[in-house]
Amino acid sequence: MIVDLPNTTTSKVSKKIISMRELGGVVTLGRVLTLVVITKGGFEEEAIEAANLASREHPCRIIVLAEASVHDATRLDAQIRVGGDAGASEVIVLRGAGELASQSESLVSALLLPDAPIVAWWPHGIPDAASATSIGRIAHRRITDSANEPNPRAALEHIGATYAGGDTDLAWTRLTNWRIQLAAVMDQLDEDPITGLLVEGASDSPSTLLLAAWLFRALQVPIQVVQDPAGTGIRRVIMRRAGGDVELVRPGSIEATLTQPGQPVQRIALPRRSLQDCLAEELRRLDPDEVFGEVITEGLKALLAEQEAAAA
Repeated sequence: MIVDLPNTTTSKVSKKIISMRELGGVVTLGRVLTLVVITKGGFEEEAIEAANLASREHPCRIIVLAEASVHDATRLDAQIRVGGDAGASEVIVLRGAGELASQSESLVSALLLPDAPIVAWWPHGIPDAASATSIGRIAHRRITDSANEPNPRAALEHIGATYAGGDTDLAWTRLTNWRIQLAAVMDQLDEDPITGLLVEGASDSPSTLLLAAWLFRALQVPIQVVQDPAGTGIRRVIMRRAGGDVELVRPGSIEATLTQPGQPVQRIALPRRSLQDCLAEELRRLDPDEVFGEVITEGLKALLAEQEAAAA
């Protein structure tokens, strides 16, 4: 069910939700959090679809703040989606124009679930400092996506410079399976040390830089980052050792091969992760991701310094 409320107020939106619940049996019992989505105009549906799918694992109230013009007359248009149009959630889409275009916290405060954690998500457009925004200040977790920025590397550097506990980025979440596989490989290696690293991926993939920064910070050995303008995502990681290299390669988007000296080639399922999978993972945890914090503030800086020194 979709109900449009043109030229309305948040008070009227809240009352409409209550009346819909009473008349149609829509309940908020079991909603575990409020997800506030701050998005650019034209990208609302993509974000809502991903949030709806993620909500099947984490029932929540989804509040979408869609970009509107500050130059238009002041007004608030809203839309409420429940039932089949909202997954396991209630979706409230707000479009504030004029003076309401930038009043994020005041728009959502009356619609937040009481005593429930708040997660803020910017699917397009990283804020100047996520934790300092009106929504970010009240959120337990703040999610950005550097892969959707015009310059992903600059976006990562910006996130590192403005990082606060509770911040995360979906470029990091996309690495979860890569990090699990590589950690398992390193745990099984003998005493022959890793003497060098190579990480290869698409030039527009911030995940490539984050994976390299994670490995470089953990192993403290020379590293080469190969960024190819063709293709997408991460393709290859090589751990150089005197007794032979260990190589994890994903030529496509689903399956990878692991090559180790003296062992048969292993085929490993390593599919590219969907947006809803990554979002669902981030909604599972409401505590700060300390490893991401260390990688984005220290590991990335050290990696970039190493690359600059090697190029000099």
